[in-house]
Amino acid sequence: MSDHPTIAVVEDEPAIAAAVATRLRAEGFNVHIAVDGPSGVALVEQLQPDLVVLDLMLPGFDGIEVCRRIQSDRHVPVIMLTARGNESDLVLGLGAGADDYITKPFSPRALVARIHAVLRRAHAAPGSGRLRHRGVELDTSGRTGTHDGVAVHLTVTEFDLAAWFLRHPGVVFTREQLLQSVWGYPDGSGERTVDSHIQAVRRKLGPDFVRTVHGVGYGLGQ
Repeated sequence: MSDHPTIAVVEDEPAIAAAVATRLRAEGFNVHIAVDGPSGVALVEQLQPDLVVLDLMLPGFDGIEVCRRIQSDRHVPVIMLTARGNESDLVLGLGAGADDYITKPFSPRALVARIHAVLRRAHAAPGSGRLRHRGVELDTSGRTGTHDGVAVHLTVTEFDLAAWFLRHPGVVFTREQLLQSVWGYPDGSGERTVDSHIQAVRRKLGPDFVRTVHGVGYGLGQ
């Protein structure tokens, strides 16, 4: 990643796109904008950006389809923007390869904080060795995973969340602790983010990979 990462913003509302681009440029990012699904895919293919800020509802085809298409060749970190609070939409976005989401209306400051957090995780120095639990194996050097011997595509956040549980067997974490430790969000805000990612991890690594401790949080399955 360069000193001035490139961000692709795919957003059809001009006022939001302009506000996001202005704030990100002030933070030192190189920013390019697309206004619909097809042009968003073309922009990402051309730019090969460090991260994509992607609206869920777009003309042409929606953000979920954009996310699927831009993830087909290589994983690019994606933060989805959504005006919806529907959990199924958020899970679909994460299932398509998004790393995080933020719900409109949002503050540019909050978006910048999430972008920095995702980029830090995406470009963190790789670990060494393998983590195993039942049929799940993570290669921390290559940041790849398998479930029952079959390769699984994990986003940056999904990999880090799964690795965190594997490194701390027997420990139950609150959502706030996970947000601070895995996401790197110092204020621990965004508990629904945790729940949505847990669903995505369970879908890819098995329903018993993460256990729920009611009234407390989540831990590695027994």
